[in-house]
Amino acid sequence: MRTTVEWMERYQVPLYLAALALGASVGLLIPPVAHPAELAINPVLALLLYATFLGVPFSKIGQAFRDARFLATVMVVNFLVVPVVVWLLSRIVAHNQVLLVGVLFVLLTPCVDYVIVFTGIAGGAKDRLLAAAPLLMLAQMLLLPFYLWAFVGAEFVATIDLAPFIEAFGLLIVLPLAAAGLTQLAATRTRWGHRVQEAVLGAMVPLMMLTLAVVVASQIAGVGQQLGALLLAIPVYVLFAAIMVPIGAGFAKIARLDVPARRAIVFSGATRNSLVVLPLVLALPAAFDLAPLVVVTQTLVELIVMVIFVRLIPRLIPN
Repeated sequence: MRTTVEWMERYQVPLYLAALALGASVGLLIPPVAHPAELAINPVLALLLYATFLGVPFSKIGQAFRDARFLATVMVVNFLVVPVVVWLLSRIVAHNQVLLVGVLFVLLTPCVDYVIVFTGIAGGAKDRLLAAAPLLMLAQMLLLPFYLWAFVGAEFVATIDLAPFIEAFGLLIVLPLAAAGLTQLAATRTRWGHRVQEAVLGAMVPLMMLTLAVVVASQIAGVGQQLGALLLAIPVYVLFAAIMVPIGAGFAKIARLDVPARRAIVFSGATRNSLVVLPLVLALPAAFDLAPLVVVTQTLVELIVMVIFVRLIPRLIPN
């Protein structure tokens, strides 16, 4: 068992690429699988986050909350710098309101889920990002309507329903975090708790592969059908990821953070909350029926970018 886990961790990047290819193949060859796969996204993502949270000792979370420089940097990058970058890049799709809305929804919201996984793979401070996750989620819930009001207009903001956002926060953050805390407590007191913890941590790579495959399988057919309309959004997403690397690294250096924290800032600035905002976008009026595919396109681009970043960022920010 231990040998298998070590092998998967060693070859996790090619395994993730294989999962992306498998999900795309299944989604294109068997279109009816899209709906059940879409229903499975949140449960699978919740399991992945449970495993992620379980791997971070909760004793370190208190220390991370006391790291004021890291928290200040991650908030400044995501809620002061990113909106400026997004507004500039969104001019590429500003002529099409549906594309604009989809791009704004996904790029204005920092990731609070699998960014922790990729940060850990790249040797970043995933415990500090875990501590910052509730603050990032709360801040984007409060600020997203303001940004949309400023970039799109008050009339559009009136159509937004925040209930799916709150539901996603409970399912993807609160529930996995509580379950991980209880499991860690059980692991210190019982043998079965320790076995559960080891088994779940050993399943981290397969859970990430499952998440990637399910997301791609659920949406690849729709993206393919609307590829012509979505092509304009792709360079926006690629440019955003590329621009946020030097910006994140620069602000982290100015804050005099250590190497793991610098890597975490870069990942947080470049990674977006596509899976969590998807329910919000799906709740928009029928006139915005293309917007969910705009969000999912960002997911597909970002997953490829993250696979590159887990190798690239440690070289750009070496120990």
